[in-house]
Amino acid sequence: MMNFPAILVATIVTLPIGFIWYNKNVFGTIWMRETGITEESARKANMLKVFGLTLIFSFMLAFILPTLVIHQIGALQLTGGDLAKVKPSYTAFMADYAHNFRTFKHGALHGFMAGLFIILPSIGINAQFEGKSWKYILINAGYFIVCLTIMGGILCAWE
Repeated sequence: MMNFPAILVATIVTLPIGFIWYNKNVFGTIWMRETGITEESARKANMLKVFGLTLIFSFMLAFILPTLVIHQIGALQLTGGDLAKVKPSYTAFMADYAHNFRTFKHGALHGFMAGLFIILPSIGINAQFEGKSWKYILINAGYFIVCLTIMGGILCAWE
């Protein structure tokens, strides 16, 4: 049920989205001001580490996201995940419903909801304790909402 090529593509989409989102002509200038990062300090960062960890964390998101955007995974979870031991009712269910709601649009909707209802509150809670602004919260949460929307679409549509 896990589609590793789709997971890898969904992992990688976070990079071009980030290049656009955090570009100084989009939200980058505001984001730098809100975080206190300067262009000089940004140049000193270990970019191999930054992008390496970004890909690892993006993979983690892409790996778990199918459980939120693909309804058929719920049926598999009910079996305990062992396809060798499934009952005929599972096979019949999948024969009837295996392709229902497997569209980019449907996955994007669920990805958007995951971003809105999981990522936004997570970033918002930490930002409040860190004394960060609403601009900071909305820029960072917005990035993840866009990423999860596109990732969810890819993962759901790619069978």
